[in-house]
Amino acid sequence: MFQLLNNYSSELFLGFKNTIMVSVLALVFSLVIGSLVGIMQTSHHKGLRMLGDIYVEFFRNIPLLIIVMFFYVVVPLYWVKLNGFTAGLIGLTIYTSAFIADVVRSGIEAVPHGQMEAGLSQGFTATETMVYIIFPQAVRIVIPPLGNQFINLVKNSSILAMVAGLDLMYFGDLIASETFNTFDSYILVALFYLVLTIPLTALMQYLERRLTN
Repeated sequence: MFQLLNNYSSELFLGFKNTIMVSVLALVFSLVIGSLVGIMQTSHHKGLRMLGDIYVEFFRNIPLLIIVMFFYVVVPLYWVKLNGFTAGLIGLTIYTSAFIADVVRSGIEAVPHGQMEAGLSQGFTATETMVYIIFPQAVRIVIPPLGNQFINLVKNSSILAMVAGLDLMYFGDLIASETFNTFDSYILVALFYLVLTIPLTALMQYLERRLTN
């Protein structure tokens, strides 16, 4: 295993860097989209609620691989060619945002309904009440489940290997095919993933304890 790490260190660390990069970018984009969709799901406007619900139910119930392959294979046929990293990033963002939207919706609904009435009675509009009163309280509620989604996102980033996205899993497959040492190759890749996910899990547990106290 150490011999593999020595011989393929540049490939593995490139994959490690790309895995971190796609995970962070997908998290940022999916947080923005998921928050907007989650707010739409709690809107008083029936049309917005319906659009939000359709988005969540559609993308949450489609395999991630299909979404990624759509942008990697289908989109280039009719529009612009996307490399594996970009197609994977878009797919991860759309897929994860559907789950984040559900988390945000649950967080908003967990805030007492009287908060909206209190905001309106103070002269705030419904939008201002959501932005300044409801959403800040919901953020405190949703941080732990959002942490779980981020950890899942890091693991789901291995889908990039299917579209030559140059992530950890892609180079793990490459090393295994070149050396025929599949056991050590995938154990090594798994250790790199653990370097990412174990600290994230510990951080989420710490934040959850702080928020509970």
